[in-house]
Amino acid sequence: MTIDLSAQWRAGLAELRYASTPKRLLATLDGEPALDTTDALLVWEPRRVVPHYAVPARDLRIGLEELASAPPPPDLPPVMGPQHFSLHTCAGTALAPTSGACAGVEVGFRPDDPALGGRIILDFARFEWTEENEPVMGHAHDPFKRIDVLRSDRHVVVRLGDTVLADSRRAHALYETSLPVRWYLPREDVRMDLLTPSQTHSVCAYKGRASYLSAELEGGADIGWFYPDPLHDALRVRDLVAFWSERTDLTVDGVRVKGRMPGAAAGGPQDRAAGGAP
Repeated sequence: MTIDLSAQWRAGLAELRYASTPKRLLATLDGEPALDTTDALLVWEPRRVVPHYAVPARDLRIGLEELASAPPPPDLPPVMGPQHFSLHTCAGTALAPTSGACAGVEVGFRPDDPALGGRIILDFARFEWTEENEPVMGHAHDPFKRIDVLRSDRHVVVRLGDTVLADSRRAHALYETSLPVRWYLPREDVRMDLLTPSQTHSVCAYKGRASYLSAELEGGADIGWFYPDPLHDALRVRDLVAFWSERTDLTVDGVRVKGRMPGAAAGGPQDRAAGGAP
């Protein structure tokens, strides 16, 4: 019997999943040391598309107390990112620090499932994290996700109505697991005079901090982005410009590229379900 791995991944979203990690993890909470462990797991609660770190209680340097847990609302989406940590989709116990600025606020969750060995899932957004000596942003790194950036001479054209915003045969195609291909173009091939730096920024755990570009032709809406200082995996797209295929007419070798709007299910353009930038 053959297995479609993409379909298998989607089917597994309904389950509580975990994977071991050999990395040393350190975390601070409100500027104070909170964790030092080499015995963590990566845990995906049902419906979650990115993992959180789950750590042994013995490796925490903060005291935790149990909170009353509320059942999740009945209208949760089938696919969830790392946001709204307190919406849990498996049985367990919510936990809060006993002291400090976060006292009484949920920062952890201990699932009942014995396979996790009593480990506590920590709310990534509440802590500052490092893997070994490298800072981690956005969310915990997924060991089953990767990025490939490939030079391409395919003909990429981006239009807004009758206006050509970009025309290039020098693109870099960015392939990211489970997400649409994104085409990054040199600025020399982009009508930068028609674009304005936006106040919008977002963070991708694998690519870094993105800055956005808007167009008056689109009523000032964000239609593109770039990475001025990308993380290692995305160094080859530094300062190159990518456009939403969802908000522009983007063709590759004459074929229209279709995309999903922000906030869509896994693989949406801003990957808000996955918690990252485009």
